Amino acid sequence: MTSTATTPSAQPPASSGGDAGDLSDFGYDQQLHRSLGKFASFAAGFSFVSILTTIFQLFGLGFGFGGPAFFWTWPIVYAGQFLVALCFAEIAARYPISGAIYQWSRRMGGEVIGWFGGWFMIIAQIVTASAAAIALQVVLPSVWTGFQIIGDDPMLTSTSGAANAVLLGSILLVIVTAINCVGISWMSRINNIGVTCELVGVTAVVLALFTHAKRGPDVVFDTGIPGQQPGYIWAFIVSGLMAAYVMVGFGSAGELAEETRNPRRVAPRTIRLALTVSAIGGGLMLLGALMAAPTLDEQLATGGLPYVLDSVLGSFWGKVLLCDVAVAIFICTLAIQTACSRLMFSMARDGRLPFSATLSHVNKRTGTPIAPSILIGVLCIGILVVNVGNSAIFATLASVCIILIYLAYLAVTGPMLYRRLQGWPKGGVAVDAEGKKLFSMGRLGIVVNLLAVVYGALMVVNLAWPRAEVFDPAGEMPILRWAGPICIAITVLVGIACFPRGKEHPKPVTVGA
Repeated sequence: MTSTATTPSAQPPASSGGDAGDLSDFGYDQQLHRSLGKFASFAAGFSFVSILTTIFQLFGLGFGFGGPAFFWTWPIVYAGQFLVALCFAEIAARYPISGAIYQWSRRMGGEVIGWFGGWFMIIAQIVTASAAAIALQVVLPSVWTGFQIIGDDPMLTSTSGAANAVLLGSILLVIVTAINCVGISWMSRINNIGVTCELVGVTAVVLALFTHAKRGPDVVFDTGIPGQQPGYIWAFIVSGLMAAYVMVGFGSAGELAEETRNPRRVAPRTIRLALTVSAIGGGLMLLGALMAAPTLDEQLATGGLPYVLDSVLGSFWGKVLLCDVAVAIFICTLAIQTACSRLMFSMARDGRLPFSATLSHVNKRTGTPIAPSILIGVLCIGILVVNVGNSAIFATLASVCIILIYLAYLAVTGPMLYRRLQGWPKGGVAVDAEGKKLFSMGRLGIVVNLLAVVYGALMVVNLAWPRAEVFDPAGEMPILRWAGPICIAITVLVGIACFPRGKEHPKPVTVGA
């Protein structure tokens, strides 16, 4: 087979001729509808990170291990991830193709590395979408008891709470799947509205917290609760997992490159902007919460950000904010599923997945790959069911999937560094069709790329380290502490079994290199 699209179709009216011609240089036809602008591209990355959702859930995790000083893990992780974002921005300017992680790792490291980069990312995004969907159970029953449809105990760890979480999460996944099947325009409109609501919500939270401060910003120098590790440095390192869990997914703008107008210029900018805006907003939320918290003790570690907001906002405004968090969860799930469907479509288009002909088919009317969206929705619901039998296993899976995302990132930055040492990018300053310079790190590229690889490798080790307090806090299943290495090994072995053999591999093209 060749690297051209298998089912060419007429270009949709919304497509830019220049962008479609640019895509054809890589051997693909313009099948997806190209209608996303700058804000929609930014919204795709920002909603994937979804600081209102993730910090709401994970504040207690960071504080519980490192006390108030865990705040400093946030800028540290941002700095490391921004190095990765710079690498992504440079390669996104040169390869504006859907299925970004797969396409970038494939063109930098070859077919095997590219396939495993895409494989890691698909698995991670499916589990991440499930984890986002199940978060509705933490929010909706607190807004209105009528959302507790099954039983009367809303706790995720209870039988009725777990079952209700699966029900609410499944309903959400059906809705976002339907939206993705309808088309990118509807997804974009809904996502833009949701991101606007989340930005307003983050701003409101920050203002509320700072105007109710009980202590000064110097609280971030208080080590507080040192956790159970021998020495604060180890507790600090573990507390950094909170920031590592949150600041992923900023590269989603690259996943939607074939649906974005002028992606060579838009995607690199929105990749960096989505991460930076998330880091600033999230950092202010963390600082405000530490300054406004009624107490800095175990109650804050267990109650987290909801405990602080309840004391600051009261019942009514607290429920208003919970509604905004629910919106953030909705658009987060939508963004993750959209990115995953485009990744699956891109790999199937190259014949790299089972049933590739079906998974790569694009509906001519909607300009959407419908089969991947449906498959992802079904798989996500299947993963949700695990929570009914054992919520600890589900929580462990959600944690492990972040490791796979970092490994997928390394599948891009690692080969990219190797190529850079060989002289990539070649051909002088890269320009777009209008002759304008594309984003490039220039002489700093090798240094930034090297630091990005080192950072990524250290984070994989930190995330996968067998810690009972992270993977088996109840102490009921000791084997779970080894969940990171075990799941990585299983994912690799299954990937080896599924790797397509006996087929003519698509030849990576070097246009734009």
